[in-house]
Amino acid sequence: MAIITLTTDMGLKDHYVAVVKGAILSQLPDTVIVDISHSIKPFNNAQAAYVLRNAYPSFPQGAIHIIGVNPELQRNTVHVVVKHDGHYFIGADNGIIPLMLEGEADESYELTMKLDDDHVAFPVKSVFVKAACHLARGGVPGTIGRRISALQERIGFRPLKDSMSIQASIVHIDAYGNLMTNVRRPLFDEVGRGRAFRINFGHSDDDITRLHSTYSDVNDGVCMAFFNASGHLEIAVNKGVEGSGGGAARLLGLRENDTVRIDFAERSKG
Repeated sequence: MAIITLTTDMGLKDHYVAVVKGAILSQLPDTVIVDISHSIKPFNNAQAAYVLRNAYPSFPQGAIHIIGVNPELQRNTVHVVVKHDGHYFIGADNGIIPLMLEGEADESYELTMKLDDDHVAFPVKSVFVKAACHLARGGVPGTIGRRISALQERIGFRPLKDSMSIQASIVHIDAYGNLMTNVRRPLFDEVGRGRAFRINFGHSDDDITRLHSTYSDVNDGVCMAFFNASGHLEIAVNKGVEGSGGGAARLLGLRENDTVRIDFAERSKG
């Protein structure tokens, strides 16, 4: 039985998600459709990559993942199917998939299959569903696409670094108001080299100068930082949800795409 997941910025107010599911079930009635998220902020590639990166490894190999964020064809942007780690990913070649994988994909194909005349208006339904159902039937990517050597990367989504600092971005805010950055532990260790550090948010009173292991390492309402289960630097307030003083996003006045700076101390001489 095929598994097809959906990650989109369509929300649930309108009919769009239902149309996509209906198109899948019309072709393959027994398909298991799993909603990863439809609450990605519109056109937010970094958030889509973060959410999907953390979700897809929990699915069995052979799962097919439709990415309905920034799906339109544009100049120098094609539709692709990517095979990686035993999973299939279908979307636009807009930087999401390389950002999600943090490396080169095992196999990448530009979709070349014959499409209906109206495919441009709603590519998630008319292009991605068609490709997903082909794979779900046991088809191979080479039948519906041509092999390409690499996907487009968007360097601006990655943290900036020098020998003394890392300039990170907030890529996701969860339901608790916790802030997920695009900094992972290997980068932090590479730049920091064991030095003291200061995580800056724009107000020195809020700076964080140590890492913890989990939320309960600090008292309720205290702001802290740690590397979470997905390996990303997370800024959180222990039990700081709405009704209990607010989460880190509210208390620190930060939003997605805002900058978080990590400054490392000079090494002492002598």
